[in-house]
Amino acid sequence: MVEITGVTGNAQEHPDADQQADSPVRMTITDVPIGPELPKTPTGIRGLDEITGGGLPEGRVTLVTGNTGAGKTLLGLEFLVAGARKYGEPGVLVTFEESAAKVAANVSSLGFDLDALQRDELLAVLSFRVDPSEIVETGDFDFEPLFAVLADAIGRVGAKRVVLDTIEVLFGVFHDEAPVRAELNRLVRWLEEQGVTTIITGEGGGGGGGGTSSPVTGSRSSYLTA
Repeated sequence: MVEITGVTGNAQEHPDADQQADSPVRMTITDVPIGPELPKTPTGIRGLDEITGGGLPEGRVTLVTGNTGAGKTLLGLEFLVAGARKYGEPGVLVTFEESAAKVAANVSSLGFDLDALQRDELLAVLSFRVDPSEIVETGDFDFEPLFAVLADAIGRVGAKRVVLDTIEVLFGVFHDEAPVRAELNRLVRWLEEQGVTTIITGEGGGGGGGGTSSPVTGSRSSYLTA
């Protein structure tokens, strides 16, 4: 999983051998050189592609975190719509909170015609409504059914981009997060094996410490803050 920190301007401290120990150098992502060997997938979002050195790492997974209403879903949809319209890259949207019809209605006022993109086979929308009050925890947690439907959707439209929004709702369903984290890490590896550039959205994150203990990764990680 590839994750990015500092997009909102939160600085990190990096010691500099040429300066005094009590004079740390404060840097942001714009100060960090981007290696030419890392291909990027442009998001199509003005400013974001410049700040990230060309977009998101191609064929990898980027975690986008933020509080409710921060714009995570909108960022993911812009990524998919720009991919289809500007770059000829079909995409798949997986939503765990809203129905496909409601997502389409919510963004229609922004000029995003998700129905038209689906008719043109430039977008597939998968909706999984997760209501913790209606789920009984039994047996082992397994993402295999999600892999199956994702593989079908990716193959059907020839997807190059995938957005999962927001997968964090699954953590409210299961008391033991350990197996869920393990399956999420397996999902990340699987997505990278498919060669798709992916955004996974999650709640929380933020702050200027350059990292967080994320339930999505189950380890200390940096992130792109919406």
